[in-house]
Amino acid sequence: MIRTEKEMGINHYEHMRGGKLSVSAVKFLEAADSYGAGSFFGKAAIPPGGSIGYHEHKGEFEIYYILEGTAKVNDDGKEAVLHPGDMMQCRDGSSHSIENIGDKDLVFLAMVLYNHEGE
Repeated sequence: MIRTEKEMGINHYEHMRGGKLSVSAVKFLEAADSYGAGSFFGKAAIPPGGSIGYHEHKGEFEIYYILEGTAKVNDDGKEAVLHPGDMMQCRDGSSHSIENIGDKDLVFLAMVLYNHEGE
């Protein structure tokens, strides 16, 4: 399968998960095409001062890989600052958030994968 950037399009989410401002996201792979691996595979951008609010994952986990900008993340109550090349994983049953604390867009890869342990 090949999908061009034009075919994927950009989705905009206002106040995502109770966060500030908006998030723009390009979904690389639709859930139906993931062979049951997950529900989101893409690249997201958050403007300066924006965020995705604190939320929990159940039956799935999420990975963020920072490409550009500076992020403040909260991983189950533990805060950290991430830079390009850094990643975080929010495990199944855990909660997290991400905020752009820099002066340019925060760009990162995101994957929400299903937890198949115990099946």
